[in-house]
Amino acid sequence: MSQITRRSLALGLPMLALAGCGTDRPVPATSGTIRAPRLTPPRLGDSDPVSFAAPAPDRYAVHGIDVARFQGPLDWRQARAAGVNFAFIKATEGGDLLDPMFADHWRGAGRAGVARGAYHFYYFCTPPEVQARWFIRNVPRTRGMLPPVLDMEWNPFSPTCTKRPPGAEVRRQARIFLAALERHYGQRPIVYTTPEFYRQNDMGRLNEEFWLRATAKNVTEVYPGQSWRFWQYTATGIVPGSEGATDLNAFNGSAAQWQAWLERRQV
Repeated sequence: MSQITRRSLALGLPMLALAGCGTDRPVPATSGTIRAPRLTPPRLGDSDPVSFAAPAPDRYAVHGIDVARFQGPLDWRQARAAGVNFAFIKATEGGDLLDPMFADHWRGAGRAGVARGAYHFYYFCTPPEVQARWFIRNVPRTRGMLPPVLDMEWNPFSPTCTKRPPGAEVRRQARIFLAALERHYGQRPIVYTTPEFYRQNDMGRLNEEFWLRATAKNVTEVYPGQSWRFWQYTATGIVPGSEGATDLNAFNGSAAQWQAWLERRQV
């Protein structure tokens, strides 16, 4: 596969683990602007490309991004025109943090016609019921939104929460959180995780729909035998309308399969 340059589309690289902080100001539950999804081909680049084994990310038809406060304001219309067909937006963390850019990103993506979903960064020092209520309080149930996402990974940078429970307890808490969100949003959430966390906690036993991080090797090499829906393949993506590095993701399927998945999975 050809590698990606700053000006070329050759998708495939290391994506950031989802994380961030926020405020405790809730976002009003508003309906937002929903448009019928229109697939646009990607014109994205990478400042530090990796040569992936086939199938490399550029072989997938549908690409998107994930964002948090670190990206700052985006020109979402420009990003949409460049092939950002979906976005997962950091909403909450633990039981009391709201990403300060969530409302801005949520509105901007919706107005630009980008299929959007919200994700929660999990803390193992707060009960799953409390974290689920916090997410529900801050993420409006919006017609056409993608399923919510539970981001589970170790957080080595937290000054307050260093707990690493055993795999059975990790999976138990995940199921409680997922069930609470499914009841509220009417869709089973997606689970995001990283290679280390996946292996240490036997996350495949959850039997959920996965969004997987694999930034140095093909996702099928990093998670052998595991089915997946989204692949986070680089943290150094170049996206028109976004300043600095941006995480890039690929959908596992063709353009027609993307449309069919949206029909099944949009809230």
